[in-house]
Amino acid sequence: MTLREAMFWEVLPDKAVKCQLCAHNCKINDGKSGICLVRVNKGGKLFTMVYGLVSGGVVDPIEKKPLYHFYPGSGVYSFGSISCNFKCANCQNWHISQIMPQTGLVKEVAPEIAVGLAKQLNCKGIAWTYNEPAIWFEYNYNGSKFAKKLDLYTVYVTNGFINPEPLKMIAPYLDALNVDVKSFDDEFYRKICKGRLEPVLKTAKLAKKLKMHVEITNLVIPTLNDDPEQIRELASWVYHSLGPDTPLHFSRFRPHNKLKNISVTPEKTLVMAYKIAKDIGLKYVFLGNIYHPRYGNTYCPNCGHLAIRRGGTFGVKNINLVNGRCVKCNEKILAYH
Repeated sequence: MTLREAMFWEVLPDKAVKCQLCAHNCKINDGKSGICLVRVNKGGKLFTMVYGLVSGGVVDPIEKKPLYHFYPGSGVYSFGSISCNFKCANCQNWHISQIMPQTGLVKEVAPEIAVGLAKQLNCKGIAWTYNEPAIWFEYNYNGSKFAKKLDLYTVYVTNGFINPEPLKMIAPYLDALNVDVKSFDDEFYRKICKGRLEPVLKTAKLAKKLKMHVEITNLVIPTLNDDPEQIRELASWVYHSLGPDTPLHFSRFRPHNKLKNISVTPEKTLVMAYKIAKDIGLKYVFLGNIYHPRYGNTYCPNCGHLAIRRGGTFGVKNINLVNGRCVKCNEKILAYH
């Protein structure tokens, strides 16, 4: 494991440092690491322990991120590292997101090699995913710059807890984000995720302002964040803060990690969330982790024509669009295609 000096930090007295990469803004004493476990203070300087450390890479459909209105049907090379700046009790990737770099479950891959693999495998882009990409910033920032040279799109699948300055820095090289808004309740964030809601909302709004494509995902967990009023608040926030054309995904919870005692989300709960969001005026609402064509397809919000038919495991069966517009009424549906 090779340490690399980190970006976004400041010197504090007594060889302490303040990490400014994410909204935790950790004060880190000499010899200690931040909440993410992978940014460490050595002698009064902040280093990243995971530059080049890859836990896995695989070709995915872009719909698996999930991004439904961003180059639909394309393949994306998905890369992840380890650890996270959240400690979500329900995390399905806990085996990589809640471990230390010394576990040996990683291999070293230079960013230009990672991005080159995407090109060799005929992918349209690269996604930084599986664990929180923000804590891996130095690596995926360099990788994203290299991806642009190869005419590849770039994606963050993120919890949104990054600070504004790093997001602004990577924005010229980052095309899309799926932001996981885990709940519209700050108490949920503090108890279940060990984070806070407001920085996540600010990230989504800033990404939209910076002209990145944004989609929102909400994992609906029975008894914890499935209250209809909370879902209404989330959908209303998306409508007013990000715009009615912003795709919103409600995803089914399955027991994982420390929440194995909670049952699978009933389909009727997801349908309820779908109807609430549509009633508020969101044009594109989807249900994930269930198989139901009606809630996985894209329909033209103007004429109701089937624009993108999806089915199976994140598969796109048919795209009834020309230049991102409905073939029947010419309504603009996709900005990226």
